[in-house]
Amino acid sequence: WGILFSHPRDFTPVCTTELGRAAKLAPEFSKRNVKMIALSIDSVQDHLSWCKDINAYNGEQPAEQLPFPIIADKNRELA
Repeated sequence: WGILFSHPRDFTPVCTTELGRAAKLAPEFSKRNVKMIALSIDSVQDHLSWCKDINAYNGEQPAEQLPFPIIADKNRELA
């Protein structure tokens, strides 16, 4: 199974909380062999900064990594 999160823009409050919750639940999805991936229209560099924000929101160290990747779609070809 797989879960694709599609988000309109990095750093939006709702998207940050949604990806934050998904990051917290990632170990449970992993136990069930579910692959997670996100899609957002911003650049990879923006995604790395956003990951720090998401981790900080979760009360964790601001790291440039989540337990799942975020696809950069800055040309909006996939979305």
